[in-house]
Amino acid sequence: MKSVKAFAPATVANVSCGFDILGFAIDAMGDYVEVFRKEEPGLKVISIEDDGGKLPWEVEKNTCAVAIQAMLDDYGQEIGMDIALKKGLPLGSGMGSSAASAVAALVAANRLLGDPYERKDLLPFAIVAEKAACGAGHADNVAPSLLGGFVLIRDYHPLDVIKLHVPDSLYCTLLHPHFQLNTSDSRSVLRDAIPLKHSTIQSGNVAGFVSGLYQEDYELISRSMRDVIAEPYRAVLIPGFYEVREALKAAGALGMGISGSGPTLFALSKGAEKSKEIAKAAEEIYQNIGLGVDVYYSAINTRGAYVLEENK
Repeated sequence: MKSVKAFAPATVANVSCGFDILGFAIDAMGDYVEVFRKEEPGLKVISIEDDGGKLPWEVEKNTCAVAIQAMLDDYGQEIGMDIALKKGLPLGSGMGSSAASAVAALVAANRLLGDPYERKDLLPFAIVAEKAACGAGHADNVAPSLLGGFVLIRDYHPLDVIKLHVPDSLYCTLLHPHFQLNTSDSRSVLRDAIPLKHSTIQSGNVAGFVSGLYQEDYELISRSMRDVIAEPYRAVLIPGFYEVREALKAAGALGMGISGSGPTLFALSKGAEKSKEIAKAAEEIYQNIGLGVDVYYSAINTRGAYVLEENK
């Protein structure tokens, strides 16, 4: 094999009540990575497109290269690969941008080697890349981007990741307002200690949300989309958060929350048409607020990352 090109989808992490433990993939957009085999050992980033010149090219800093190097270290052979990244996701958007890059790189490199790793076995290498990119090796973006659908991270020691049921009619609307919110700022406002009352409420909502997915009970999903741990502190960093939430609920959204650390917001709904109506309502409310926004609506991506092209 001379080269392999792969795609990895955008993701929503936290999913309201599932702070750092829930995530899902969407169909609307993602990143593309092509990996080329070369004779001399070592990795090299040969191109980065559509990043506005912001991403690092150094192998030890670029998430694609970090992920592949972690895999090759485990593989135990010195192999040469060149990496070409095309961004389909905005940086720092809360849509799993760094995760999608790392996952697409791993899927492409794994195929280039003849698929020595099962899909789930690539996850630890993607987590290494997330730690390099964000300072914390969370799996709630990389796991759904790699595996597709809704994913629950039950534990990290040892890593225990569970794919959840996805109702066929569940759709997502994504709202990416035109302002930047640093992950460090979103993290800094969180509290180190959680009151027992809030822990109990959050646990009930996580259990209700997962049950709602399996029972395809949209009312239960809606009732469970309440975050009492992170959202109350992060919402103040996002202009118009509460006005947007009320408008989307009125348009038929099951619920709305912050995607990852923001500023992107997400809303879940039943059916594609309702998702379109929510997207229209979002555009109108942001126009009233006076803030630009990119709006996407999408089915849940149950496939995860996949190979697009193989050149032999």
